[in-house]
Amino acid sequence: MDRKNLQAVLRMYVQGYFPLGLEHGIGWFDQRAYGTSRRAVMPLDDRFHIPRSLRRTLNAQRFEVRTNSDFAGVLEGCATRGWSYQNETWITPEVAQLYLALHRYGFAHSFETWLDGELAGGILGVSLGAAFIGDTMFYRVSEASKVALVRLVEYLRQRNFELFDVQVQNPHLARFGAIEVDPLEFQHQLLQATQKPVAFVD
Repeated sequence: MDRKNLQAVLRMYVQGYFPLGLEHGIGWFDQRAYGTSRRAVMPLDDRFHIPRSLRRTLNAQRFEVRTNSDFAGVLEGCATRGWSYQNETWITPEVAQLYLALHRYGFAHSFETWLDGELAGGILGVSLGAAFIGDTMFYRVSEASKVALVRLVEYLRQRNFELFDVQVQNPHLARFGAIEVDPLEFQHQLLQATQKPVAFVD
């Protein structure tokens, strides 16, 4: 991906679109592709909720958290065993190459949980200013992706992020306090956050 194409991709993210693999190439969609007009975001304030059933796992500190330690592994995990809305992967080879390019340029990141030296789960997303766009997650060990989500929220708070976009509401995200917002309000929040000088990693 050259700089011109990179800027075009980033503009799509700033406008609230995300990539989905098609039979031929990549399509750019927003939440309306899943039959809803409202956008889902994960609160970074006290509205974020940790389910009681998960607290014992968090307190046990079984999982080690890493950032960008195995981006390709998280990408592969999301593509082959990832959670999806239609029970099939949307990370086609073309989308995978897009994410790898965004990672090389410093925009795409993996937030990972490890257990006994093995990748257990993780979240893949794109960071633009103070906005983190969570695109997908996966797990190989029970509760690994849930722990990753909790630790990611803590991480984003520590680094002064303002928006955690999770795109489309579902029961899993709702358990953690994800809320739906009007698309115009979301666009305003997204534009404001992407203009802030915040970095996902140093």
